[in-house]
Amino acid sequence: MTTILKTEGLRKVYHLGNFPRNIPVHALNDVNLNIESDEPVIISVVGESGSGKTTLAKVILRLVEPTSGKVTVQDRVVVGERGKGKPEKTEFLSTVQPIFQNPFEAFSRYRTVDSYLYETATRVKKLNKLGAIDAVEEALASVGLEYKDVRGKYPNQFSGGELQRVSIARALIPRPGIIVADEPVSMIDASRRMIIINLFLSLKQEYRTSILYITHDLATAYYISDYIAVMNHGSIVEFGKARQVLSDPQHAYTRLLLDSIPTTKKKWEREKE
Repeated sequence: MTTILKTEGLRKVYHLGNFPRNIPVHALNDVNLNIESDEPVIISVVGESGSGKTTLAKVILRLVEPTSGKVTVQDRVVVGERGKGKPEKTEFLSTVQPIFQNPFEAFSRYRTVDSYLYETATRVKKLNKLGAIDAVEEALASVGLEYKDVRGKYPNQFSGGELQRVSIARALIPRPGIIVADEPVSMIDASRRMIIINLFLSLKQEYRTSILYITHDLATAYYISDYIAVMNHGSIVEFGKARQVLSDPQHAYTRLLLDSIPTTKKKWEREKE
């Protein structure tokens, strides 16, 4: 079995104010996760704003250094251990790729979007010019876009949904072991969100990559996930297979989240009364 993702004793403490009135804020509080599988999986981390889920994503992506603890991806420690065994940035990005919440912040308005894809293919994947163009074309085709429709265009020439698909294509180019997607549909028109969600499901199999899906939306988490971790105040309060967690929640906070989801079933029941 491959260790898809493992966090051990992961803590992140921020300090607000100056000495002597320094207030510690525990964004992550002893987070322990372990997902082992020989097949790619989608793991959702759900919770309200301020629960710590985005901090967890940033630590896994090495955008934030943890106070303590470590992260293992694809059987290799990538966060929390210094020295010889920790992969360098390029090697790390061939294993872990990000997709951010706002695609317009992921691309500079002064650069064409295809230049980012080409750079990923040459610098991370280490392909030559022809190989890089082939990889870019293949990745764009996988998300329903054509290279000729993307080439030479700037971010403001795309809709939010289109640009997020370009972000996904960019993440796919190195064929990473895991993609960390932080609220990837929250900035997209509601009518188009399921396009991205269904895309993740198909790409999981096509590219054999696992996905860490950070979200506050339990409905999409239930639809897309193999596993769900529920976070509250920097801690994981419940974790398990998605259907088990959401059909038979054991923690009061998980039940509270589920009760907050509006359902058509309840509406129909009220109409019958």
